[in-house]
Amino acid sequence: MAGQQIVFFDIPSKVPEKSWSINAWKTRLLLNYKGLHYTTEWLEYPEIRTRLEKHVLPNRDDTPYTIPTIRFPDGTYVMGGFQIAKEINERYPEPRFLVESRSLIEFRRVVGEIWDAFRGNYLLLVHNRVLNEASTGYFRTTREEDIGMTLEQFEKEQGGEQSWSQVGASLQKVTAMLKDNAEGPFFEGKEISYIDSLWVAFLISCRRLGEDVFQEVLERSGDTKVHTNLLEAVEPWIKRSSY
Repeated sequence: MAGQQIVFFDIPSKVPEKSWSINAWKTRLLLNYKGLHYTTEWLEYPEIRTRLEKHVLPNRDDTPYTIPTIRFPDGTYVMGGFQIAKEINERYPEPRFLVESRSLIEFRRVVGEIWDAFRGNYLLLVHNRVLNEASTGYFRTTREEDIGMTLEQFEKEQGGEQSWSQVGASLQKVTAMLKDNAEGPFFEGKEISYIDSLWVAFLISCRRLGEDVFQEVLERSGDTKVHTNLLEAVEPWIKRSSY
């Protein structure tokens, strides 16, 4: 119905700040940066498919319905962070936000490396430290089906220092990309882009896992300052995290 606010679908948590998901934060930051009026509809993991399947076509992978998804005021639903970013930019062009940028493909490749290395620690931490009880069963079942073992066994075999060591090597590649443009603090210098939202989302999610995890990420990055500078630059747009 025309005249409605944007509805942003996010996954709740038991941490005080509530919003924790890397995928969701990509969109939340953009909504905040654009100054758009929106309401958050919180969906526990088992609720996502039921809520969205009548409104969007499924993804072509093992997870057909995912967060982030938003509903625009005209009733249109869009699922997926990059597609949402493009649609928001078309509908609300100001303030300017670079969706496509020269470093996006390489950045995604490096983030893929980080995720492959980090999930040995990340999955169990999310289950134990972040999720509400309403989501833990679904999260455990689906992730254990994917990895072929329990979360605890996965952490034992692929987590710990071996995971952190691999993560650190890739984190330093991100640091180099941030430092490549001396104007900073963003990846593209003075102008914020989709890459910034992706990386800020990762840093926020790590912080939600615990200050110990966040500090480990910073220390392994090779240069704490460029990452904290980025977080300081986006501070006005990451304050809203619980509604």
